[in-house]
Amino acid sequence: MALEHAILVSLSERSGSGYELARRFEKSIGLFWSASHQQIYRVLKRMEEAGQVAVDVVAQDGRPDKKVYTVAEPGRAELRRWLAEPAPQAGPQELAVKVRGASFGDPEAVAAEIARHRDAHAERLDLYRQIEKRDFPAPDRLRGRPLHQYLVLRGGIRVEEGQVEWLEEILTALRADKADEKD
Repeated sequence: MALEHAILVSLSERSGSGYELARRFEKSIGLFWSASHQQIYRVLKRMEEAGQVAVDVVAQDGRPDKKVYTVAEPGRAELRRWLAEPAPQAGPQELAVKVRGASFGDPEAVAAEIARHRDAHAERLDLYRQIEKRDFPAPDRLRGRPLHQYLVLRGGIRVEEGQVEWLEEILTALRADKADEKD
């Protein structure tokens, strides 16, 4: 995922200046996607040149003019394209941005992507548990190198359990949201 997509999601939620966008990143998207002020300004310039964002210059008394960015149609099209696109190696940050932006594209495509990732994590979790059962039948007796190997495997198991649980939580919420829309 490119920073552009996180910016498109944020600006789709609410237009703002580069400074306001950077502040929003610190308080929301920045919890799972970090970007410096300089990165955000560089990307905004590139997005403006590509026509993905529009800029309104607002005069301010005693201060430099403020540029307020909004998403232009090419930016909306890019966001819809990206939201629908499968992301084979997506990490939790990219999935979080996709979920956050789902309402700006096809929520069903985002749900399908979430389900695909949940299934992949569930498969990996199953594999890790098989390894645990096969290679570490008595973990309470482990010492030294075997203990260290086991602890790393347990970390992998816990990460995958967390991912499966989180992705299932997202799918449950998206299904409920879709059902509410039908009512």
